[in-house]
Amino acid sequence: MEALSPQTLFTGQQLVWLPECASTNTEAQALAVQNRATDGCCVITDKQTAGRGQRGNQWEAAPGENLTLSVVWRPAFLPAPDQFRLSQAVALAVYDWASQLLGPDPALRVKWPNDILFGQQKLAGILVENTLAGPKIQHSVVGVGANVNQRSFEVPTATSLACLTGRSYALPALAARLLECLEKRYLQLRAGQVGALRAAYLQVLYRYKEEHPFEIDGRRQLGQIMGVDDAGRLAVALPSSLRYFNLKEIKYI
Repeated sequence: MEALSPQTLFTGQQLVWLPECASTNTEAQALAVQNRATDGCCVITDKQTAGRGQRGNQWEAAPGENLTLSVVWRPAFLPAPDQFRLSQAVALAVYDWASQLLGPDPALRVKWPNDILFGQQKLAGILVENTLAGPKIQHSVVGVGANVNQRSFEVPTATSLACLTGRSYALPALAARLLECLEKRYLQLRAGQVGALRAAYLQVLYRYKEEHPFEIDGRRQLGQIMGVDDAGRLAVALPSSLRYFNLKEIKYI
């Protein structure tokens, strides 16, 4: 991984390679706070011992078989209330990366807010942590865990590129390609192409405008995902009303 050479303007041009660490997001956050991370600094490891995922879950990955990295960006152009736009851009970037490898398959989807699924199984997870300074974002740490060469998982809801294609991959080349996808979508966000990003996100959103069961208020209800608002809340049409949900307020069934 030390020889990683992404074709980017700045993302991944400063590369911090750690054979092992607790969490690449934690390491990247420390570098950002100490002003030792340039814009686009990437922390990458072969073995993460305490990776973090959405909802406080732990992200598990077999050492040396998958991609585990974090990128530091300084999106001063993005107001704090609009921080979900960054999460949206990152989800699309990881989707783009997976789509390049798997082809345009309708089974490949973004599950709100930013998990990457193939069918009902998770292929990649994303954790975006923003540090605010008043009304602005001071810096963002974007963590990506992507299952690549691992072929067996403790949970049946996980999959990998190797499981889906039956082949193995060179991790440095895939890491470089992922950094290129991340920067492309980030530059799109920086250029103010918010409408295009939103439309692309909805186009690949899991269960978008399909009726499915959810767990809401402790009970099973049928609903239809209608979109995501500016704050990143999931808009779901229920039989009696249109409601908006934060991350822990609704569960997919």
